[in-house]
Amino acid sequence: MKKNLLFSALSLAILALAWVAVYFIVRNDGIVPSLWDTFVAAGREFGSAAFWRGFAFTLLRDLAAFALAFLLGAGLAALASLSEKARALIAPFVSVLRSVPTIAVTLILLAWAVRYPALYSTAPIIVALLVLLPTLYAAMLASVDEVRAGYGEVAAAFGVSAKNQLFKMYVPLAAPPVLAQCGPILSLGLKITVSGEILARTYRSIGGLMQTAQLELQLASLFALTLIVVVIGFVLEGAGYLLYRFAERRLK
Repeated sequence: MKKNLLFSALSLAILALAWVAVYFIVRNDGIVPSLWDTFVAAGREFGSAAFWRGFAFTLLRDLAAFALAFLLGAGLAALASLSEKARALIAPFVSVLRSVPTIAVTLILLAWAVRYPALYSTAPIIVALLVLLPTLYAAMLASVDEVRAGYGEVAAAFGVSAKNQLFKMYVPLAAPPVLAQCGPILSLGLKITVSGEILARTYRSIGGLMQTAQLELQLASLFALTLIVVVIGFVLEGAGYLLYRFAERRLK
C-alpha cells in the first residue's frame, strides 16, 4: 500500500514538472497558465459560493446518473442471468447504448430543450446514464456468470430454485467485483456529466463555470476547474475502493 502511494505521488510530481516545463517552453499565459496561477485560481474558486453551488449540483447529477444506471443495470443483469431469451433480447439494446455517439445524444436533447427547458439541467444526467448503464450491466452480468460457472451445477444438483440462486448466491458472491469497479465508473460518470453540462450550458454546474471561464478568456480558472474535476474523480475512485473493501470484509 505504501509503495503504491509512493508511486502515485511520484507520478503526480512528474506531471507537475511536465506542466512547468511546458509553461516555460510556451511562455504564453494565453495558452498554458503557470501552475502557480492555476493554484491561485483554484483558491478563488474554493472561496466562491457559485463554485460550491455548481460543485453540489454536478456531484448530485453524477450520483443520480450512477444510481439510475446501477439499478437498471442490476435489473437487466438479473433478467439476463435467469433467462437466455431475456439475455438475447437485452443484448442489442445494450450494444446500441454502447455504440451511440455521446455528442449526438446531447445535441438531440438540446434540440428538445427548446420545447422542454428542463432538459438543460437534466441532459447531463441522461447522457451519463446512457454511458454508464452498458458498463455497469456488463460488469454485473460478467460477475454473475463467473459465480454461476463455479456454483451453478452444485446449486442445481441440490434443487435450489432460480430465485434463491440469484439472490442468495449470485448477488452476494458477485457484489465485491462489481463494487470494485464502482469508483472508476463514478469517476467516468463525473467526466461525462461535466462534458454534458458544458454542451448543454447547464446553470449551476462545474461545466457551466468552465464555459463562463472560457468565454471570458480566464484560462487559469479554466485549468483550475479542470484540475478540481480530476481531484474529485480521484476522491470518488477512493470512496469506491473503500466501499469495495468494506463489502469484501463483510462477505468473508
